[in-house]
Amino acid sequence: MSWTPPGKDCGACGAASCAAFLEQIKKGTKSHGDCPFYQPCAPGLRHASEAVYSGFDIHKEPYDFILEPLPGEISARKIIHPFRPDLVEKWDIRAGDIVVGRPMGAGCPVQHVLRVIDASPVSGVITTHVVGPQFSRGQAYKDIEAYHITGFEGMARTVNHAPVFGKRQKFLPGFCMMYLGHTGVVNMILNKSSGTQIRVEDIRL
Repeated sequence: MSWTPPGKDCGACGAASCAAFLEQIKKGTKSHGDCPFYQPCAPGLRHASEAVYSGFDIHKEPYDFILEPLPGEISARKIIHPFRPDLVEKWDIRAGDIVVGRPMGAGCPVQHVLRVIDASPVSGVITTHVVGPQFSRGQAYKDIEAYHITGFEGMARTVNHAPVFGKRQKFLPGFCMMYLGHTGVVNMILNKSSGTQIRVEDIRL
């Protein structure tokens, strides 16, 4: 097996670093599937962590920028609001939990597996990372069934147009399974040494 992790040292696999993860694989205490970036593929094919973006989505429509993870994180942050927001308090949803559901409010047909970063029992808003079914295999999860996508937060990689504060723009969430452009209103731009951190809300497909 020649595959190696992407060097993000995100900790999602349970190891302190990618190097530590590889050591645990050698010892047999971890497997490649414990890394959320791992995707078995035939020789010559790229893994998700090496995704190539054409600048056009599945409908051949251009998008302004790609939304990538914040430094050290595994995916752009996805902010959701369940159709039943009271479940956050009722089920005691909290950081580290795995929740599954479909972004029905946006019309997306794909069920997502999400790891909770933060959950508000007052508003029901949950901030998450998309981790995928392989990462969560064998773990307990909470099925919220349906939710609205409230927003995304991450690092913008400009393709056609840079993010503009207060403007609705088309973007592509990194590693989107459908390769489908989303639109949203850019309501935060922070220019940092690591790049341009933004938040986009009022998401529509």
